[in-house]
Amino acid sequence: MIGLIGKKIGMTRIFDESGETIPVTVVYAEPNIVIQKKNKENDGYEACVMGVGEKKRPNKVYSGIFKASGVKPTKIVQEFRELPQEWEKGNQITVKVFEKITNVDVTGYSKGRGFAGGMKRYGWKGGPAAHGSKFHRRPGSIGTSKIPGHILKGRNLPGRMGNCKITIRNLKVVKIDETKNLLFLRGAIPGATNSWVVVKCK
Repeated sequence: MIGLIGKKIGMTRIFDESGETIPVTVVYAEPNIVIQKKNKENDGYEACVMGVGEKKRPNKVYSGIFKASGVKPTKIVQEFRELPQEWEKGNQITVKVFEKITNVDVTGYSKGRGFAGGMKRYGWKGGPAAHGSKFHRRPGSIGTSKIPGHILKGRNLPGRMGNCKITIRNLKVVKIDETKNLLFLRGAIPGATNSWVVVKCK
């Protein structure tokens, strides 16, 4: 498995050889630093801890993680399983690792919408829009009469919307710009502009 931490720049379009437009999401993946390599003897499992960005004011607990590796504290830390064994502590991994990769999986957090009603959150139809109606956007009855006498688990109700971890699978890698550390992925990925995402493939 190969993985990198990147930042969603936004969406644009590019044209292929036939002149057809391709909607793409641009991901800026600056060189990731290998902070630590975990093994079964000391940690119980094998993994590779990678970081990206610059942490300007790390606290003592956070900075202590990086003392053993000799790497400056990074803003984002992500653990990957089953990364290539040749990646050693202190190595910088760039977008070049996706050079021969055709499809990737992208994981990120969706946009947070805050508290939302049922019509926005789940697409309820709603009640009549006439002036005499007193049932426009309300949930209505959520009970089940005497039997079983309680609200069933999983009932769609108003609540917090968005800010959920989402993975989009099999996105096509359209283009790689090694000089600018950019990945061009076909289609949309979760998250707002400048949000962090994890790009990986098997």
